[in-house]
Amino acid sequence: MPNAIDRLAFRAAQRLRRSWFRGHWLAAAAIDRGRRPPAGGSPGPSRRDLDADLDALVAADWAAIEAGRYLPPDALRGRPGRVLAASRAFLLDVPRVARRRRAGGHQEVAAAAAADGLPRYYRQNFHFQTDGWLSRESARLYDFQVEVLFGGAADAMRRGALVPLAETLRAAGPGARMADLACGTGRFLAAVKDNWPRLPVLGIDLSQAYLAEAAGRLRSRRNVALVQAPAERLPLADASLDAVTCIYLFHELPPRVRSAVAAEIARVLRPGGRLVLVDSLQRGDHPPYDGLLERFPAMFHEPYFESWLALDLARLFGSVGLRPGPAERRFLSRIAAFDKPAA
Repeated sequence: MPNAIDRLAFRAAQRLRRSWFRGHWLAAAAIDRGRRPPAGGSPGPSRRDLDADLDALVAADWAAIEAGRYLPPDALRGRPGRVLAASRAFLLDVPRVARRRRAGGHQEVAAAAAADGLPRYYRQNFHFQTDGWLSRESARLYDFQVEVLFGGAADAMRRGALVPLAETLRAAGPGARMADLACGTGRFLAAVKDNWPRLPVLGIDLSQAYLAEAAGRLRSRRNVALVQAPAERLPLADASLDAVTCIYLFHELPPRVRSAVAAEIARVLRPGGRLVLVDSLQRGDHPPYDGLLERFPAMFHEPYFESWLALDLARLFGSVGLRPGPAERRFLSRIAAFDKPAA
């Protein structure tokens, strides 16, 4: 069990992490001088408010670790050489992102990816990032970019999904199976395998480049399969999974596709199975952040984010037979479970 020294070391490491990624945010803002939030709208949180909420996130993360709900993060993932290389790559890419932002360049990959049969909504430079989701360079940059965006809090927010996932896996027993939709670089799946080494897991994503990055990250784990497929047409049998996790996907889907993905998730879940959804807060989830959320899509190319802010999740998943389960806010994200009733 963790002790007081472990707690102090964890909190110190998290503060160092926040300072590191906050420094990169400030450096990126200095390089990209055109990155300014649009005027008007609801006021956003102050720096003090954000820091206090980050402290609360760290406290919630540690409380779950101390209670044995999941293991602490593996410090070896932050090897100094890799961290410095990721920092350099991120900073070298900032001017390219800045030029794209100033020019409104969010369709660079549209034509190039069409030959791969990828859906049109996917063939964009989301966040104005280089190569969209379609290159190994983008895949190598992505995790660092997300941590800079969230001030070093992304992993701690994702870990919140392990709690409702654990409840479902316990109920399902030794034969449990799960899939992570839009698994990206496999970062969340790595945390899943740390906690359940024998659990068979399936990672599904549309990007071959990101799946290749995930394969590298997960190469030492057993019972891992990675498949390229759209979430709206899953290559899975009916009632074949006990759990589905879906992290930061739904806000990047057009409304019609969200409905199709929800139906597919309901189809592949067994009776008694659970969807664990992690995504951005929506309007009204935490009113002090509403202004920040409203400005986000104008600063970072997020064409479907405005519709996400008003989406009724209970109605969306209720229409396919899933019932709301436990939910919690972790900083800028919401973790929500939706359950398929037992037969």
